[in-house]
Amino acid sequence: MSWNIFNRYSAPKKSVVSRTTEREFGREVKRVESLDETSKKLYKDTKRWMESNAALSQSEQKIIQDLLLNPVCQSEAQLNEMVTEWEKAIEKQNLHSKELNIVVQKTMADPVKRLNTIFPSIQAALKKREQSLQEYEKSQAKVEKQKNRERTGQNVVKLDLSKKAVERTKTEFDSQNQALSEDLPKFVEGRIEYIQPCLESLIKSQVSYNSEALKIYTDLEDIWKTSKDLSEMKSQHQQTLSDIKALSITVD
Repeated sequence: MSWNIFNRYSAPKKSVVSRTTEREFGREVKRVESLDETSKKLYKDTKRWMESNAALSQSEQKIIQDLLLNPVCQSEAQLNEMVTEWEKAIEKQNLHSKELNIVVQKTMADPVKRLNTIFPSIQAALKKREQSLQEYEKSQAKVEKQKNRERTGQNVVKLDLSKKAVERTKTEFDSQNQALSEDLPKFVEGRIEYIQPCLESLIKSQVSYNSEALKIYTDLEDIWKTSKDLSEMKSQHQQTLSDIKALSITVD
């Protein structure tokens, strides 16, 4: 987000507001811009993480289905049994994966998305402030110009009207400027209090998910270890690999 509110200071120009005041205000605007960019990136990264989590579950399920359809797995009862147990474990794991994505959506993605809806309102308020400042400066410049004119009755009336316009535009600008000067720092500082519970929930959800995953795969490993033919199968596979490595391929 780039509002370019302070580009008018690229060339020297007399202003009704001091440069120090505008520089300080500009720093707060840049902090809001930075928060906006970070918040948008956080939302995109969170959604991408959720998509990756779902894709991982789908990929593992695809591997199992390919193994079950493989002729070797279909002809080897023990291998088929092992893959079937793996499939059961993945079904449990997929349920936890879906639950994790639901929790992340509610506690991280949705809150960040709501935060992102605030920035367009801030942008509109900043544009309104800038417009008020321009009107204020135009009114003041008009007064300065009319002061140098001949003090005829008509010019005196015009000057009086212009001064009233200055008072009106100044009041409007001061009101908007004060509100933004107070609200922008509060908004930026409030980001930690808003995001921290979301991050805590995300971490706790991941801890719970990984703990369940560890238990599921540990149970699966125990089931495989209790298989009476497992050691024999490992020996056969090892022998097959050794035979393959011993092959000598030559060209006559």
